[in-house]
Amino acid sequence: MALRDTSLPEPSGPVPVASGPAGAAPALDPSDRGRLLAGAHHDPHALLGAHPVPGGIAFRALRPFARAVSVAVGGERHPLVPEGDGLFSGVLPLKSVPEYTLVVAYEDAEYEVHDPYRFLPALGEFDLHLIGEGRHEQLWKALGAEPMSHQGVAGTRFTVWAPNARGVRVAGDFTYWDGTAFPMRSLGASGVWELFLPGVGEGARYKFEITSQYGHRFLKADPMARLAEEPPNTASVVTASAYEWGDQEWMRHRGDTPVHRAPFSVYEVHLPSWRPGLSYRQLAEELPAYVKDLGFTHVELMPVAEHPYGPSWGYQVTSYYAPTARLGSPDDFKYLVDSLHRAGIGVIMDWVPAHFPKDDWALARFDGDPLYEPGDSRRAEHPDWGTYTFDFARTEVRNFLVANAVYWCEEFHIDGLRVDAVASMLYLDYSRDSGQWEPNVYGGREDLAAMAFLQEMNATVYRRCPGVVTIAEESTAWGGVTRPTDTGGLGFGFKWNMGWMHDSLEYVSHEPVHRKYHHHEMTFSMVYAYSENYVLPISHDEVVHGKQALVSKMPGDWWQRRANVRAYLGFMWAHPGKQLLFMGQEFAQGAEWSEKHGPEWWLLDEGYHSAGDHRGVQDLVRDLNARYRATPALWQRDTDPGGFRWVAVDAAEDNVFAFLRFDAEGAPLLAVSNFSPVVRHDYRLAVGDDAVAWQEVLNTDAARYGGGDVINPGPLKPEEGDLRLTLPPLATVWMVPCLL
Repeated sequence: MALRDTSLPEPSGPVPVASGPAGAAPALDPSDRGRLLAGAHHDPHALLGAHPVPGGIAFRALRPFARAVSVAVGGERHPLVPEGDGLFSGVLPLKSVPEYTLVVAYEDAEYEVHDPYRFLPALGEFDLHLIGEGRHEQLWKALGAEPMSHQGVAGTRFTVWAPNARGVRVAGDFTYWDGTAFPMRSLGASGVWELFLPGVGEGARYKFEITSQYGHRFLKADPMARLAEEPPNTASVVTASAYEWGDQEWMRHRGDTPVHRAPFSVYEVHLPSWRPGLSYRQLAEELPAYVKDLGFTHVELMPVAEHPYGPSWGYQVTSYYAPTARLGSPDDFKYLVDSLHRAGIGVIMDWVPAHFPKDDWALARFDGDPLYEPGDSRRAEHPDWGTYTFDFARTEVRNFLVANAVYWCEEFHIDGLRVDAVASMLYLDYSRDSGQWEPNVYGGREDLAAMAFLQEMNATVYRRCPGVVTIAEESTAWGGVTRPTDTGGLGFGFKWNMGWMHDSLEYVSHEPVHRKYHHHEMTFSMVYAYSENYVLPISHDEVVHGKQALVSKMPGDWWQRRANVRAYLGFMWAHPGKQLLFMGQEFAQGAEWSEKHGPEWWLLDEGYHSAGDHRGVQDLVRDLNARYRATPALWQRDTDPGGFRWVAVDAAEDNVFAFLRFDAEGAPLLAVSNFSPVVRHDYRLAVGDDAVAWQEVLNTDAARYGGGDVINPGPLKPEEGDLRLTLPPLATVWMVPCLL
């Protein structure tokens, strides 16, 4: 119940002396009074505050459960007359509205406070114009809760978009979650409601109390909240950043080289479970050092935006502008990003604009009607996840999401956004049967509004945030995902190569004796390798829900499974495209990932009998990254067909694949993978120039990785164009030209 404004400041200095009571104010129109008290009035500032009337200035305050209210003017206070239902009013014989405060008395205390209803709107016309057009690219600076000084008074401006509401009020811990005292005003056709509350500052918890056009009243968390309570609590929290960045050097140079022509090796992390129990700041002491030691260029964080259900891994977002409070404050998260940057590591964040959960305190039917979701139930419901989809055809909804993408890049220095479930946005019939969807205006199944949204998001992010990359998790053959928007593409920087991932994992899961029948599954990716800019993902999705960890997908005994993993990683790192590996796979964790327990770090402990086996795979990943970053042939021409040539593409009977990669100067690297469990001596590969000798620079069968140490110890010179080398079993070998 709204007993008193406990967050507002108590009087500083002497309390105004009592003076004569104010005269009677004109009565409110019964209709206005009823709507005001019901939280359904569009303009409470016209009824509350101070206004000229015949005979002086009328003052009216709405203070539920107050014993008395007085107006303090010029060092004197004038008691107002109770009108019932928490309303107090009176008239003072003044010629103009003065500077004044309210003295509000409750049963146990008295407070002198500023009257929220004497303040002009704290949101400008230009902001409203941009919001109406859906072009406010820094929307978080216009909507939500913004601590500020307004008309010389400190407080917080509350703004919210709720165009279908009859009325909106602010409720919080400072009102005992009753919004009666603080109705907001409508700012016209924009659908935005606004109220400046003096004295409310950082740390205040709040929600918006909305009265729908049907008369229903409910509390909603702020869609633009930059901090939310830690789940299971659901309130929004007033916050302001005081963080001072230390990554200026990183930000200055991150866009120097286009990412598709630079090393790009990604370690995917679920922050709450990487080291369970660590906060953002504690993670900042461990994660950058670990990732840097292993040589990855980037981390990719599974969603960090606030979400109510932990086992959703963050893919059911309720507060798109708030880093999860489970691990700390927004400034704490900035500290983690800053620490990664200062260690030379880029930060990619999973972003989920495809759907949102139906929790009744969040975005769902926000103002009593479908608002963020489409009104057509056939389009609003996501059949796979029991969630709502966004209404991409609505300008304000597109603005909410486009600005959110910009927000993470500008406010948190995020270097890349990996956009989840893009295919589910692009197709109207995604997971829907006949009759459950309606074709577009051309009779097709493409969602034209979603296409336009993705193009706008990509174009805006690339324009505003130099050096940032966007990455699509898109699982179909949609054309032009990474083509520029000005030529009709979606405008992403990269696309996850789900085809390569499925085919290659299918191949290595077979016993070696059967692999010759699946040889094409390892070569087919090169048919389309240059149709998009690709990332090769071994992500969290591939090591959960019964799919098994990477090493457990492999056939054979423990030695063979580890050898298969090592050979596979060597093949993957050499293949055109960038790499992504999910945490735990870098040391051959055998169990599926669990968000409760995270990686099985104990497998690396000195006391564990197989620790050396796991450390061997970890050492290989470290060396793969080091050699990869030092070899431009492996990344400089990832999107150029001239940077690749098959040497052995049809050796199905041998389970062998060999190819050359070339850098911009033509310098090659030879990668040879033997996915059979036998040593192949004197294996001939047609590499050409007899004048060039080749030196082995990486061998996944090396003893230090846990292999059998079948190596090619010295430089090998081709004879009549053929290079003869020894292929270790279940292994990948990299070779480069050398001087004799």
